[in-house]
Amino acid sequence: MSQRGHRVESARPIRFGTSGWRGILGEEITFDRVRAVVAAAGERIAAARPGARVLVAHDRRFLGERLARTAARVLAGRGLRPVLARGAIPTPVLAAAVRRSRVAGGLIFTASHNPPEYQGLKLFAPSGAGWVDTEVGAVERAAARWLREGPPPEHEGHATADLVAAYLTGLLALLDRDALRKGRLHAVYDALHGAGAGILDEVLRRAGARVDVLRTGPDPSFGGDAPDPRPERLGRLRGAVRALRGRAIGLASDGDADRFAVVDAEGVCVSETDAVALLVDHLARTGRIRRGVAISYATGGLVERVARDHGLRVTVHPLGFKHLSAALLAGEADVAGEESGGFAWAPFAYDKDGILAGALVAELAAGGSVRRRLRLLQRRLGASASGRIATPVSPGVLRALERLASAPPERVGRAHVREALCCDGVRLVLDDGFVMFRASGTEPLVRVYADASDAAALERRLRAGLALLRRAARA
Repeated sequence: MSQRGHRVESARPIRFGTSGWRGILGEEITFDRVRAVVAAAGERIAAARPGARVLVAHDRRFLGERLARTAARVLAGRGLRPVLARGAIPTPVLAAAVRRSRVAGGLIFTASHNPPEYQGLKLFAPSGAGWVDTEVGAVERAAARWLREGPPPEHEGHATADLVAAYLTGLLALLDRDALRKGRLHAVYDALHGAGAGILDEVLRRAGARVDVLRTGPDPSFGGDAPDPRPERLGRLRGAVRALRGRAIGLASDGDADRFAVVDAEGVCVSETDAVALLVDHLARTGRIRRGVAISYATGGLVERVARDHGLRVTVHPLGFKHLSAALLAGEADVAGEESGGFAWAPFAYDKDGILAGALVAELAAGGSVRRRLRLLQRRLGASASGRIATPVSPGVLRALERLASAPPERVGRAHVREALCCDGVRLVLDDGFVMFRASGTEPLVRVYADASDAAALERRLRAGLALLRRAARA
């Protein structure tokens, strides 16, 4: 690269979001910028554990393998011993292997659920959880230095390893395989062309379920849409589940399989909050939760009510799964869940794991109707509905967030605002739920989250919240 081009790249700072570093490939994510970030991360690892092994992986996104090999050379240039995962793998497989193998850390090239034109990088500590903010900040500063000074040294030479087999064995050991086998469950899994293909479906087959699959082939374009298992993307899955007879469940995961989605036997999408509530109830009923549950500020109220009904402590944290991981690592909770399809159960996972979550949902579904179980919970503990929408980020919308924080409204729609909390965004506590506004840490969006008494009230509340945000942006 020319010196002039190098200065252009250096002028644009590298910033990590709530779950790694992401951006459009060829703009934010370039090979020179990747070299700088990996060199910076390698410095931190080598300072703590010189000559240590580091796992390097990639999912199915475009140029993933080339980026991973580049990263391995840069890490070797810092005196570390990179171990490259064989083939594309899900993020949870990498995270589990880091913890299990007692290596100094791991990194994986993925942009998770972002659109196909994105790439990204996630960094994992020896615990299998993501790097904390202080470490990430040091990487950002060191990466800026590498961009100014020029490309870091690279050395050839890395080992390779199969990380999938041990992950499958470990997950199967946690499942109630007798329940899955006796329940005669028929599961349909939609991988959305992501890296979960061949992993979640294989776990379910080995556990005794009958499994059909959708969109398991590799496709860097993900069929022309973001590999995000939102209801609008799951029409084929919903239709396939409705066509089945008997005990059935639909499961989906995002591009790197750290998020999950559920479709019940009637072909209806289960909300992320309801899915986490069902998992908390199931694990508590089977005696597999003892310390408590960690959730985010934007997670709907049903999860907390279910946990407290089982006598479990609940802690509430800012958005970003790294905060929930910290609660798991500190022993405050052994289950964590959030509003966007993230779920973890320690000690198997300290970061979100959509494969683990999907397998546990299948175990639950083998014992009876998911819809019936959810209705019983809502009837006993109070029905609610939660969800989110988004609007593109702009200077006006960002100013609106500041205005809402400094001068919160008295009402959202017809609901009275009882309390306004500035907690990684603005959370307006209402008589029967909440509305929360927050700039996304992974995409150029501002999200509106809400919890309400039922689906119709939720839709009205989301619309009212978005209208409130837009009015504040025009003020």
